[in-house]
Amino acid sequence: MRELVLDTETTGFDPQQGDRIVEIGAVELINQMPTGRTYHQYINPERAMPNEAFEVHGLGDDFLRDKPVFKQIAQEFLDFVGTDKMVIHNAAFDMKFLNAELGWLNLPQLPWEQALDTLAIARKKFPGSPASLDALCRRFNIDNSNRTLHGALLDSEILAEVYLELLGGRQPGLVLANSGGGANGGSEETWRASKRPSPLPPRITEEETKAHATFVEKLGEDALWSKLT
Repeated sequence: MRELVLDTETTGFDPQQGDRIVEIGAVELINQMPTGRTYHQYINPERAMPNEAFEVHGLGDDFLRDKPVFKQIAQEFLDFVGTDKMVIHNAAFDMKFLNAELGWLNLPQLPWEQALDTLAIARKKFPGSPASLDALCRRFNIDNSNRTLHGALLDSEILAEVYLELLGGRQPGLVLANSGGGANGGSEETWRASKRPSPLPPRITEEETKAHATFVEKLGEDALWSKLT
């Protein structure tokens, strides 16, 4: 199963108001494991960069001036994506921009159902908790210290780690072949996780713990949670 963890950077929030894509980054997963293959492209938006957007990603007019316009990279991008699932944080935002750019060129639109929204997954899994990419990195102890500015490829690489954690960690039914195995009947053994020497540290912050305690207290003494704890 092939999936693409994808992110874009733009000049603003609304393509219908003239905003454009300036960067696309994607990381390929096969059977929920990174392959090392990536897609990365800076794009000339053919318009000036607003200061508010520049402060987010640091991509200015001088840097983008000699980069290809979207028309020049559109087919290559579509060929890379194909019909495979795109894993995106806040997918509605990126899909809105991608389909706007493709529509202006009369190219095929990307079906909305082709996108998998990790923001929606995180909100469902951790209701009431912060679900930004930075917040999920803190929850899963993922190092995002290099993320001083937003960048499409870097954010895709970080999101790939977050996505695997949202699925339950990097253990998607691995079957590892012995060194002598192969397609012609080599023996295989199923991978089994060994017991951790020490428990993992808690993934919730002190603020989240206090907020939860306050919430439970408001439920009263007859609340089921109070009886369980």
